[in-house]
Amino acid sequence: MNKRDFIKNVAGASLGLATMAFMPEGVAHIPKRIKGNRDSRSKRTFPNVPVVTHEGEVVRFYDDLIKNKTVLINFTYTECNGICPGMTANLRRVYKEFGERMNKDIFMYSISLQPEKDTPSALKAYRQLHKIKPGWTFLTGTKANIELLREHLGFKFSDPSLDEDKSQHLGVVKFGIERLERWGMAPALGDPKYLAEYVRWMEPNGSRPVLTELMG
Repeated sequence: MNKRDFIKNVAGASLGLATMAFMPEGVAHIPKRIKGNRDSRSKRTFPNVPVVTHEGEVVRFYDDLIKNKTVLINFTYTECNGICPGMTANLRRVYKEFGERMNKDIFMYSISLQPEKDTPSALKAYRQLHKIKPGWTFLTGTKANIELLREHLGFKFSDPSLDEDKSQHLGVVKFGIERLERWGMAPALGDPKYLAEYVRWMEPNGSRPVLTELMG
């Protein structure tokens, strides 16, 4: 997608709708808005299952990692010959775009697609290899809980045969502000500046893109 196509998709549209234009074909449909108060809606959207951090700490996904936070979430492998290394490298650039806000009011989470192999020690070694700083947590857990998260977070293909092929996993990042219930998704290999802007546009006082300014 070139810059002009990007502008057409983003300018003049709500962030949630604009980012959906970047989603690969075959992604599961976006569920209808869940009724109830914010806390109950979020807990159904973000299962409050136990997961394990790269430090070996057991935490609750919603209560400890998502609630009242601004987050970016992706799924990955530590052993991957496909897009995973590129995603990690690009998300490091996104991390830098947020600067001192990381680990204060913005947090990143990478969830293992292969929890049976990606133990906390393996995830910790992966973080060290890629020189990842605080505020970006790698997570593992039981296969059932990881699959539940993958389904609820929108990282499953609607085609079961395609979804079973883990080499075809979605190279996207989900981002949002939980307390405002504002969420979007975009390619994890996208321009780091744009990815950071997606998050900033969601903020209460965030600036919105102006078509003529984006076109330069």
